[in-house]
Amino acid sequence: MTADNSASTARLELPPLKLGKLTVDVPVVLAPMAGITNKAYRRLCREYGGGLYVTEMVTSRALVERNKTSFRIISHDDDEKVRSVQLYGVDPKTVGAAVRLLVEEDRADHIDLNFGCPVPKVTRKGGGSALPWKTDLFTAIIKSATEEAAKGDIPLTIKMRKGIDEDHLTYLDAGKIARDHGVAAVALHGRTTNQFYSGTADWSAIATLREALPDVPVLGNGDIWSAEDAVRLVRETGVDGVVIGRGCQGRPWLFGDLQAAFEGREDRFTPGLSTVADTFYRHAELLVDYFEDELQALRDIRKHVAWYFKGYQVGGDLRAALATVPSLEVLRELLSQLDSSAPYPGKDAEGPRGRAGTPKRPALPDGWLNSRELDENHRAMISAAELDVSGG
Repeated sequence: MTADNSASTARLELPPLKLGKLTVDVPVVLAPMAGITNKAYRRLCREYGGGLYVTEMVTSRALVERNKTSFRIISHDDDEKVRSVQLYGVDPKTVGAAVRLLVEEDRADHIDLNFGCPVPKVTRKGGGSALPWKTDLFTAIIKSATEEAAKGDIPLTIKMRKGIDEDHLTYLDAGKIARDHGVAAVALHGRTTNQFYSGTADWSAIATLREALPDVPVLGNGDIWSAEDAVRLVRETGVDGVVIGRGCQGRPWLFGDLQAAFEGREDRFTPGLSTVADTFYRHAELLVDYFEDELQALRDIRKHVAWYFKGYQVGGDLRAALATVPSLEVLRELLSQLDSSAPYPGKDAEGPRGRAGTPKRPALPDGWLNSRELDENHRAMISAAELDVSGG
């Protein structure tokens, strides 16, 4: 693949990201995405640029119970320099036990806690982006996790949203609590739970958090579709780095663009259709290795079709066939039908990917918003609410 050096682009030189004893030379973090950021996709992204590459979310309960799928989720390639794992949990004891397992069994070099997931099956149990509303519960989880992580000198970070909605914002309180209990960095997605992925990310909130926490690294997340977006976010907010989620779906080369931008270079990757097809096929091969099951791997690659081929001239029938591909052999034959001479389509291949959805009323436990503290009913619910399904 060639890189395009012709366009004049914004430049930015940002220092390495310091997370406790770790130094991330390129201050870019791959956001944990369920069903996306497995070992196969992390490898593709790493080959283009530097950064911190986080696993899919793994639930604390499933990890403590040594669920086979959860241990596959936290597996890393031998050459992943920083083994980064994201945990989800709602019970302080279970979260603490999961962190202890990762530390004592030497399974992670960095741990992130999920307080940003807006998915109803998570928030209706008081988890994800709903959890920071309960200050006592949030504090207990942070305290339990940071104490266990400190025993192995493992940096622990958190990722969160602005709050449940504009009337129930939590990010400033949560950021200060996390800072006071020794987290290594705080990442903020500039949306509320009820926004889901709709509308526009509020970068001004990220700037407000950066100003409120001058003594801990703050990372910005939301609506970063290009290296230029990342540069603009850093300049507008003063953050120490960026977190990349949906913007890299079907575009692992975005991390090459980001590294170039942060090093003050103008080159950007502009892959033609042939290169995209080759990358798509390699992604499928890596998934076969990851799942050790060809059919499962090919089922998994199907959701990536629209992302990889966004903006490229690929007929509807061929797209439909790719979205039901049963084997590597069939995939190879389908990809051979593409026009290998088709160039990069420019803006049509860039910008938002996936479904943004519309604002929706958050799914919350009954009475969750009545108080910032847990009542007895919520306390009982939390003790039994740990999900046992990892990866989202």
